[in-house]
Amino acid sequence: MKIFKIIYSIFIVFIVAVALLLIVSVFPITGNYKLMIVQSGSMTPAIKMGSVVVAKPAENYQIGDVITFGPYTRTQAPTTHRIYDIKVTDGNPVYITKGDANNAPDQREITKRDIVGKVLFSIPYLGYAVDFAKRPLGFSLIIIVPAALIIIDEIKNIYGEIKKKKPKTE
Repeated sequence: MKIFKIIYSIFIVFIVAVALLLIVSVFPITGNYKLMIVQSGSMTPAIKMGSVVVAKPAENYQIGDVITFGPYTRTQAPTTHRIYDIKVTDGNPVYITKGDANNAPDQREITKRDIVGKVLFSIPYLGYAVDFAKRPLGFSLIIIVPAALIIIDEIKNIYGEIKKKKPKTE
């Protein structure tokens, strides 16, 4: 029974962490942390495919910084690459990026307004769980499974209390 409580606690902590990450990334607050899932292996070994990256807009970006940039829509995911070079065009910095696993820099040059943010850290493989949680089945399981576990636990507690108060017949 103790192992059940440990597994239950770990599961609840995991669910809460995924839910908090989803909530933080959804609110369109300027300067807010953004949570994104890496969908390719272009940054391997630094960032593995299926990782979650947490990015935050920065005042300045330097060569070597890992940034996330590009559109963030239902059909297009942003890209996470390292700044390979910076050049100045019309007094504004233009960033040339490259995936660590790629042979050549990206063809597209990035402006500061294209950048979602600088990657603060990544969590390997958590992206698979977050992606699943965004789907209807995953979201339902996040609600239904913990609720069922809580209900079962409460039924056991109630049954135990009833059993204690029931007079013993000899």
